[in-house]
Amino acid sequence: MQGRIIKGIAGFYYVHTQTDAVYECKAKGVFRNKKIKPLVGDYVILEVLDEEKKKGNITDIQPRSNELIRPAASNVDQAIIIFAVKNPEPNFNLLDKFLLMMDYQNVPTTICFNKSDLIDGEEQKRLSQMYEKSGCKVLFTSFYNAVGIEQVHKILEHKTTILAGPSGVGKSTLTNAILPEAKMETGGVSKIGRGRHTTRHSEIFHVADDTYICDTPGFTSLNIPQMEKEDVRLYFPEFEPYEGKCRFNGCVHISEPDCKVKEALEQGKISQRRYESYQEIFQECKEQKKY
Repeated sequence: MQGRIIKGIAGFYYVHTQTDAVYECKAKGVFRNKKIKPLVGDYVILEVLDEEKKKGNITDIQPRSNELIRPAASNVDQAIIIFAVKNPEPNFNLLDKFLLMMDYQNVPTTICFNKSDLIDGEEQKRLSQMYEKSGCKVLFTSFYNAVGIEQVHKILEHKTTILAGPSGVGKSTLTNAILPEAKMETGGVSKIGRGRHTTRHSEIFHVADDTYICDTPGFTSLNIPQMEKEDVRLYFPEFEPYEGKCRFNGCVHISEPDCKVKEALEQGKISQRRYESYQEIFQECKEQKKY
């Protein structure tokens, strides 16, 4: 029987099948021997051990179209990264790291700025301009007021979508709006302005034919992939028009003279906030231990 892993907890994998049943499965020892760990999102073959109690074993994992490092999931078509415009305040460096990670893993991303009812049009315009050249679509929503949920619905159709972002920004509220039966626990924001962790494991929900969403645990920090510091610039699409036009070949746009990226920055063609993120991520890569 074929199915898809929708949840994994403590060595048990819950597999949704074409008959709309969910089986609690263990993975056969052969996967441990091959050092293969089943992931949420995997398409698998299972053998049924007990039809009444819906128990089985995973006997095979189908080839993956992709495999995400964090959040750990496979066969993902796109990501929606959700940040609140306020309460909690957006951490742009964290957002930019996530965009880099998704680009590194070839996963198209939509940025969703939630709680848009808390800001005025001027601030919304500023956030739009900050990310208009990032290669991502930008949405403004207010899940609490049901604003923008229809837009999100359209983006989700016939795709497997990772929902990610810090805690307290509305991921579980969105999941509940799209799929009321999911009944995700929602949490407010703590007194120190951080979201309370409400999602404790990655889980995929079957929304409709070929449509799945994966709600992931909230995070407040993110380690970027091991990469050469010289490659970081390749994951900032707004730098692309200036590549090869600087005085020095392989210019990393940090301290070199006659740098076209820094020139564009001074002219307001590149977001100052995005460039600061680039500098921080470049420095982090520079200091990474190489193993």
